[in-house]
Amino acid sequence: MESSGAHLDAWRAVVTSHAAVTEHIQRTLAATDLPPLSWFEVLWAIKRSPTGRPRMSDLAEWLTLSRGGITKLVDRLVEAGYLERVSCAEDRRSLQAELTPAGTKMLQEMQTVYEGEVERHLRSLTAEEAKLITTALQQVTVSTCDQASRATASV
Repeated sequence: MESSGAHLDAWRAVVTSHAAVTEHIQRTLAATDLPPLSWFEVLWAIKRSPTGRPRMSDLAEWLTLSRGGITKLVDRLVEAGYLERVSCAEDRRSLQAELTPAGTKMLQEMQTVYEGEVERHLRSLTAEEAKLITTALQQVTVSTCDQASRATASV
């Protein structure tokens, strides 16, 4: 039971700190007349993707959004001129998202604010503490992916 309580406390700390830092990032983006954090997350995911042109389904999975949710979000980014949808060469039925030059510029502006806020709120951690947290949370991610794979395989 002791371990379970420690795990619950750790999880609560992750959720609470994530919510607090996210709220500050949102407010800072708004105060600097930049789009919302969800737009940054999409732009950044596309930029970091191996091809720079991820499929909509991949974006939805990476950002833990429904397909309908990612479609609406991408629609807004396309309308703002930050993204364009392109046909997938391997599967003409699929669409991929690609940054426009304006999207690349916006991502750079937003990334400056994002990184500044993350640094501001996490600077109380030593580099060693930050690495420890990174390693621990990566273990949690691997564990959840392994469980999802086993559940899918047994279906």
